[in-house]
This record gives sequence, structure tokens and C-alpha cells, in this order.
Amino acid sequence: MTETPDRKPAPSLPERLLSGGRAGIAALAVSIVALAIAVAPYATGTDFGSRVKAYLVQNPEVLQEVSLALDQRAQQQQIVDNRRKTAEINARAAANPDLLAVDSRDAAFGPEDARVTVIEFFDFRCPGCKATAPEVLRMMQAHPDVRFVFKEWPILDGPSNGVSHYAARAAQAAHRQGKYLPVFQALMAEPALSESAIDRILEANGVSVSEAEAAMASSELARHMADMQTSAMALGLVGTPTFFVNGRAMESIEPAARERALREAKAGCAQARFRLIPPPTQSVRARRSASAAAAGLPSAVSAWARTKWL
Repeated sequence: MTETPDRKPAPSLPERLLSGGRAGIAALAVSIVALAIAVAPYATGTDFGSRVKAYLVQNPEVLQEVSLALDQRAQQQQIVDNRRKTAEINARAAANPDLLAVDSRDAAFGPEDARVTVIEFFDFRCPGCKATAPEVLRMMQAHPDVRFVFKEWPILDGPSNGVSHYAARAAQAAHRQGKYLPVFQALMAEPALSESAIDRILEANGVSVSEAEAAMASSELARHMADMQTSAMALGLVGTPTFFVNGRAMESIEPAARERALREAKAGCAQARFRLIPPPTQSVRARRSASAAAAGLPSAVSAWARTKWL
């Protein structure tokens, strides 16, 4: 028979308020109330502070109400900010359609003449990317008439050549051997990516390691990575994952929102303009870099890519 562990007493309301993600908000609420008490005697008399203190002691749920109000205000502001940023991204995409061009090097699946194209910019170490990956693969199966394009944007490394860059190059090397999707799925499912874990994933999915190593070290792959990073920055993307449906960025990464956008695009779109094109010329790359510079955005090309971009 299994022993029942001793039950811990239920936490008090102040303990609940000061635990988890609400600690910062609750602390701010307490600070505001403390400030009000401190300045109150100058405006209302010396007994006001003691009355407020007594009221809060008797009614601690007031702090919870303040915390909830601040939380709701922060969420509303985040929605406004997301809409503004998405509108700015869409304006850049409309002004520079080649930033979302799908070229022959991209990992793209589905009909080349599809009426609907979904493009994802992602990082293999991004928690949100990992969370959405199974649903993206499910959508590919559910919508065989839609073209899905994967663009690696390893931003979590910053400008250095870290694990995110290594995973991105490994996936591209697997793509050149026709193994992109199984490697993509395995990389997204791995909770703690490392170079050794990535190498094991390549081998487990039938990728020739020697060919992959040669591809990962090539200037051609470095140029492709740099092109994708430059496009992401010229568009003004601020995080991963970022999804585009027929050239329009989505505010939400929720599967239901993506499914709704996909179905609406199917119902109302004209022929998609995301046809397969050759890799961008040097002049196209220059225009993309100029677009990023004109928008006041930093260079998207990592230090590793710059050294390899010959």
C-alpha cells in the first residue's frame, strides 16, 4: 500500500500573489499602494495611511484585483504592439515582394503552382517553433494543395556560430539529400539540441554525414543562409516563429488562427505569386540589404556567414 504524503497547508492569498509569473506584477501593485500610503498624509491627514493599511489587511483580495488589472492592461498593450509590428512587416513585404521569394534552394513542399503558400521563418531552438512544429506537419498532410516553405533564421545564437546555426545548416544539408522533413521533425522534437545530438539525428535519418559536412562548410550553403537572414531582417521580423500566408504575416502563431487564414486564402485568393525562381542574383541581394539599411535595421548576416560568403 502506498503511503499518502503529508498534505501541505494551502498557501495564503499573499503567498499565491507572490508566486509564479505574477510576482513582478504583485510587487508593483504593492509598491504603488505603499507609495500612496506614504504621500497620503500630505493630502488627506495623518490617519489616512493607517486606514488604508487596515483596509488592505482586512481585504487582501484588493491586491489581486490590482494585479489582474495590470495584467489585462499589459495583455491589451501587447495586442496593440503585435498588430502594429505585423502591419509594418506587411508594408515591407508589399513594397519588396522579392523578400518572400521562394527560390530553388529553399525547403519547399507542395505544388509549385499552388494558390496558397505558407512560409515560416524559424529557429530550431525556439520554444514556440518547437511547439508549433507538429501542427505545421499535420497541416501539410491535411492540405496537400498548399505549398509550405521553411526558411531557417537562427536568431538565438546572435551573430555567433552556435547550435542554432549548426542545426540550420544541418537541415539544409539534409534537404540537399532529400531528407529535410524527417530531420526537421527530429530536430524540433529534440528538447536539448547540441552538435552531437544533431549529428546523431542526421545519421539516424539516413543522411550521409560526410556529404552533409561538406555541404555545411560550403560557401553556397552559407550564401543561402545569409540570403534568408537578410530577408528576415529587411522584413523587420522581430521573433520566431513568423508565418506568412500568401505574403501576409500573421499576428498569432496559434494553430486555429493559421488554419483559419489558410482556409480564407483558399476561398478568396488569386493565383499565388510564390513561384519557384533561381537563387537571387547579386543585384537582388544588394536590394535586400539596402531595404534593411533603409529601415534602420541591423545587418542580418552572421559573422560566420560573412566569412564564408565568398
